[in-house]
Amino acid sequence: MAVSSSTIVAGLTAAALATVGYLAHQASTSLPAGPGRAQTGVTPAPGTSKAPPARKDPTALPDGSGEGARVVYSLGRDRVWLVGATGKVTRTFEVDPSAVDPAPGRYAVTSRSNSVTGSDGVPVEHVVRFTSVDGVAVGFSSAVDARRAAPDPGNRTGGIRESRADGMAMWTFATIGRTVVVVR
Repeated sequence: MAVSSSTIVAGLTAAALATVGYLAHQASTSLPAGPGRAQTGVTPAPGTSKAPPARKDPTALPDGSGEGARVVYSLGRDRVWLVGATGKVTRTFEVDPSAVDPAPGRYAVTSRSNSVTGSDGVPVEHVVRFTSVDGVAVGFSSAVDARRAAPDPGNRTGGIRESRADGMAMWTFATIGRTVVVVR
């Protein structure tokens, strides 16, 4: 009995499809559970959760930022925390960074101005300065017109801009000598 080549190809195709189907079924029952798929036959160790680890809260105070009353400024998160004497965060908010970044470290508020014109020509209020970098004063301020635009990289300014409400909170909290901690 002669078998045609089309019969052989059909038989090989059917066998290949059956093999792939079987292997796919085996793989789906042995892979770890994924989104929307329950994993059977696995019990987590006591005290552990099946849930994926929670993402760190972006508003959480950075580790290693010191102790006591302080202002914490994160260069990487463009965020500020006002921390009371007990170590509890009393306020946190986003800021627009200056064109000139201070180095990470520990500083103290050195001067304050209620109302001035910033080095970028914008009227600002509640200016709290804590360092200088190559002759550029660095500090927190809020634009009187509530402007919070990204700094012009061609203009070496040290104003870290905050909203007017956050600027008022900073002004009240960050008096002369208050510790300012800059972190990455």
